[in-house]
Amino acid sequence: MNHMKLRELEVFSAITLGRFTGIARKVRAIRPCFLLLAAISIWLLGCAREIRYPKRPVPPPKKLIILPEKKKAPTLRPYVVNGERYYPLPDSEGFVEVGLASWYGKEFQGRRTASGEIFDMYKKSAAHKILPMGTYVKVQNLSNNRSVILKINDRGPFVKGRIIDLSYAAAKEIGLIGPGVGRVKVVALGREVGKFRSSVGVKHVVEIKDFKVGEFAVQVGAFKDRNNALRLADRLRVIFDYVDISVYEDRRKGKLYRLRVSKSKTLRQAGEVEKRLEAMGFEEAFIVSL
Repeated sequence: MNHMKLRELEVFSAITLGRFTGIARKVRAIRPCFLLLAAISIWLLGCAREIRYPKRPVPPPKKLIILPEKKKAPTLRPYVVNGERYYPLPDSEGFVEVGLASWYGKEFQGRRTASGEIFDMYKKSAAHKILPMGTYVKVQNLSNNRSVILKINDRGPFVKGRIIDLSYAAAKEIGLIGPGVGRVKVVALGREVGKFRSSVGVKHVVEIKDFKVGEFAVQVGAFKDRNNALRLADRLRVIFDYVDISVYEDRRKGKLYRLRVSKSKTLRQAGEVEKRLEAMGFEEAFIVSL
């Protein structure tokens, strides 16, 4: 009896092992196909994942410092006086101007100027409509050739035809107190770069550029009508070798056509041309540095 059961068990084991061997053979046969299908599935899943979930932008480093936008100094912002808008210059390089100067004193003594300084009529200073605050200028009285160097610390004068308002001390130095108003030449020198003490007190150190030598022209006028500028240019070409019309966009007046004549190598030569034009009736002519 035990013998028969043992025999049946052996037969059953042989059949079972044969079946497993057959299955293993089939699995080995289909294994390459299975691996290929698995690889394709993984690739498709990867593509789908890339489409559904695009890469996010890399965040900035935590230590990044963002500087605030640089604000324009209050004294350089456009301002309006008596309905007129003025646009202060960002720098004074090459600035030369000829026109009428006046002076102011007691009525403004002790008041705060546009620069924030307290006005002192007994110190040399001046008011100008557009030159940067702190600019040192040379002001020459054209009636007697006396000159003074001073600092711009206020805005003005807001009187038609006048280009600069001098303090009492500055006006006295060039002989302008008696007449009250006089024709002057204003030449920008530069900004203060330091101070030093001398035997006569504190002196200001100014970075002065040589404006006596360079290239200069005389601006005869600025015209709204291009044809007017062209007609005058044709007349002046008979007299001057250099006549130029350039287009300038003025924020307040719009497009202007500036007419300039006579290139000069020195400020003295340009001054002679300016006087010649004034004698011809162009009283508003002034020197510009090119």
